Amino acid sequence: MTFSIAARQDGRFGLAVSSSSPAVAARCTHLRPGIGAAASQNVTDPRLGGRVLDRLAVHGDAARALAEVGEGATDLDYRQLTAIGPTGPAAWFSGKHTLGTHGAAVGAHSVAAGNLLSSTEVPTIMVDAFETATGEFEERLLAALRAGLDAGGEAGPVHSAGLAVVSDVEWPVTDLRVDWAEAPIDDLTRALEIWLPQRDDYVRRGLQPSTAPSYGVPGDE
Repeated sequence: MTFSIAARQDGRFGLAVSSSSPAVAARCTHLRPGIGAAASQNVTDPRLGGRVLDRLAVHGDAARALAEVGEGATDLDYRQLTAIGPTGPAAWFSGKHTLGTHGAAVGAHSVAAGNLLSSTEVPTIMVDAFETATGEFEERLLAALRAGLDAGGEAGPVHSAGLAVVSDVEWPVTDLRVDWAEAPIDDLTRALEIWLPQRDDYVRRGLQPSTAPSYGVPGDE
């Protein structure tokens, strides 16, 4: 019930995801600064994303990380996983009970996967969109998500979406979610338009509060 893309750019990692089910980003998005990105989807086991990142932290090999996590996982036939590390190719896994029409694709700096898709071409279209897009990292991820939707996305309507990025600080520098809406990717687009001009200022608020700008909200003039 999900399509997603995980990617890297200039030492950062990000993931964008959408689904017909609610709150998809809360379950499927896994990022760790300096380590990588992983998605755990289909009949989701959120524990697997963190385990993939644990293995990436040891050796940085995405395919090896998925294989190692798979060796100890239960019900792996119901899971769909992707992973990307700092260098080397990304990787994916789809169990034999992955729902409906499903597929995955790997690009130079990205990996996309989905289930209950309108066609098997959706992940390839998402990867191509990311790899050719320009602009901010978040904008490239969103372009890939939009391309997946425009290519048919899920067989049914999507209702939730999310986009997150980690950089060189300990928290996500971007973490936007639409948990239930009629057009969640449109809503996510509007949220990103508001967020991006302020993103770096909020990092400064964490690291150097005395130099961070005020936004003039009541009580903070």
